[in-house]
Amino acid sequence: MKIRNGLVLFLLASYVVFAPLSSTGWVDIGWSTIIAAGVLIGMFVMFGFGWIGGGDAKLAAVIVLWLGADHALAYVLYTALFGGILTIALLQFRLLVLPAQCLTVPWIMRLHAPETGVPYGVAIASAALFIFPATHWMKVLT
Repeated sequence: MKIRNGLVLFLLASYVVFAPLSSTGWVDIGWSTIIAAGVLIGMFVMFGFGWIGGGDAKLAAVIVLWLGADHALAYVLYTALFGGILTIALLQFRLLVLPAQCLTVPWIMRLHAPETGVPYGVAIASAALFIFPATHWMKVLT
C-alpha cells in the first residue's frame, strides 16, 4: 500500500504545464496553490499522528491543486465519507473467514490482516473522480 512519489510528481508537473494553458486564470491558480499547501500541512499533521500515510498526504494535496480552491471543501468531505465507507467495509471483510483459494493471494491476505492499515488512497482517488466532472477541466472539454 504505497503511493509512489513518481505519481505525485507527475501530477504536479502536469498541473504546472497544463494549468496556464487552460481557461484557469492566474488568480485561480494561486488560490488553488494556497489551498493545496494548506491541505498538505493538514494532511502531514494527520500523518504525524499516524492516521494516514505520507503518500496519502501528498496525493490529496496535489489532487486539490487540480480540482481547484472552489472544490477543495467538497473534495475533503467526500474523501472522509468514502474513507469511512471503505474502513467499515474493510473491517467487515476482516471478520470473514477467507476461503482456501484466497489464502495464497498476497494482496488479499494483506487487506485481511487486522494489523494492516486502510488503503486510504482508494478513498482519496474515489473522491477526486467523483468531484472531477464538476471542475473547470471538464468545462474546457465541453
